[in-house]
Amino acid sequence: MSTDPDTPPPPPAEETTPQAAPEAAPQTSAAPAPAPAPAPAAPGAKPEGAEKKLVAGILGILLGTLGIHKFYLGYQKEGIIMIVVALVGGLITCGIGAIAVQIIGIVEGIMYLTKSDEEFVATYVTGRKPWF
Repeated sequence: MSTDPDTPPPPPAEETTPQAAPEAAPQTSAAPAPAPAPAPAAPGAKPEGAEKKLVAGILGILLGTLGIHKFYLGYQKEGIIMIVVALVGGLITCGIGAIAVQIIGIVEGIMYLTKSDEEFVATYVTGRKPWF
């Protein structure tokens, strides 16, 4: 066998020792463990957002024509619609538009007040249901 002086010699072969296979972890189900459930609320505790129910109901009954209860709950678009219908529609229809919006405000105010705290929060705070 002739070797070329320009090529380097191959590196020496390293001795390999067989390595032990790592211990296999015990097989568990493929589904991850479920997240822990949130801590239950203290008995008699109101859900977050329930404090708005009384104020929104009273505003709906007293100032429903102006849609103030909508603004209080964070429904700006619906509040603006109620103001425009009450003012512009009231001028064009000699007050009938304002009366219609006042009736809507009264109905919504009564609905707010008759719902349970949990139902109010689920419907109007979390669920963001804008009308009735």
